[in-house]
Amino acid sequence: MADAESTGKKKSAMIVTIAIVAVLSVVGLGGGWLVGKMLAPALTPPAGQEAPAEPEAKAAGGHEAGGEKGEIPNISASQPNLVALDPIVTNLAYPSENWIRIELALLFNGTPDPALAEEIHQDVLAYLRTVSLQQVQGPRGFQYLRDDVSEIVDQRSQGRISKVLFRMFVIE
Repeated sequence: MADAESTGKKKSAMIVTIAIVAVLSVVGLGGGWLVGKMLAPALTPPAGQEAPAEPEAKAAGGHEAGGEKGEIPNISASQPNLVALDPIVTNLAYPSENWIRIELALLFNGTPDPALAEEIHQDVLAYLRTVSLQQVQGPRGFQYLRDDVSEIVDQRSQGRISKVLFRMFVIE
């Protein structure tokens, strides 16, 4: 008779556990759906507008602006003062087998200056050749790298660039 009571308690405990897991799953799914509905309008254009054709232009190998040799292309037509630098690929100081690839964009206060952007590109390249892997490991290392690059840009531009945007950062 004691076995029958313990079996009944085990079954009711199992049913309660299954019910709790089911309720938490439904709450999680509902929360995910709600957050998805809140974010989806921000990702899709309104009904009357078309999405910009930038991805098709990039897939076809085209550039948004410029195209002449030596000219730095703009990232978007809506931000004509946002300039993308060429990718910087170099090996680290230590260990020299590791490589870093970084793509930056510069937000100019006024009209973009391609000569200044090229000088900043070369300064950042020279700096990255002195960096060791230990200096850029982890989130704190990446923050230090961002601060150092921003300081290089501030010193070189003398206030003509308001922001440095990291488009890509890969260490191999």
